[in-house]
Amino acid sequence: MADPSDAPDAHDDPDAYRTLAGRGRAEFVVNGSEFLGHAAPAPDVQTAEAFVASVRDEYPDATHNVPAYRVRADPFREYSSDDGEPSGSAGKPILNVLSGQDLENVVVVVTRYYGGTNLGVGGLVRAYGQAAKLAVEDAGVTTEVPHERVRIVVDYDDSGTVRGLVESTASEFDATYEARVSFDARVPTRAAAAFRDRVRSATSGRAEFGDEND
Repeated sequence: MADPSDAPDAHDDPDAYRTLAGRGRAEFVVNGSEFLGHAAPAPDVQTAEAFVASVRDEYPDATHNVPAYRVRADPFREYSSDDGEPSGSAGKPILNVLSGQDLENVVVVVTRYYGGTNLGVGGLVRAYGQAAKLAVEDAGVTTEVPHERVRIVVDYDDSGTVRGLVESTASEFDATYEARVSFDARVPTRAAAAFRDRVRSATSGRAEFGDEND
């Protein structure tokens, strides 16, 4: 896989957004109740829901598995649930951490094992918010821009020209040389239309495309 150093800088793109660099985890105890925070990037609602389901499957005996996520869907999607905790005491504090840090395409689930002492609404708000905050810190924050996956198939005669265009525009790409040459490129959405036009022009329309949003 190529990862050209001259690819567009995410910080220069007006569509750039803050998200998680990877997965994060946090764990602490408050008055006997154990809280475990789990955070992950989620490029779409399906990924966020799958992460929530995976945490619930991993901790099926927990008293609560409280989810929240913010996803750049169309329209933008924010979701949280208290999962049986008092209304507003669990899911909303997690979501507030995500929105307060302006994080998008991110999901957090906080698992709680009840320790026998009621924490009260205020105590729950602090604990769930802290678990989310620490899990996000453990994951790390990065800046991303919306991308599209663009697949280009050309004959060998056009492959050198197209590779040069891919290297100058794509954030990363794979090239496969078989009977024909295939490029699977991850291209910033803002640059994608112009990129396709340049490829068409450079190959006199011979290039074949297969695209997928990312």
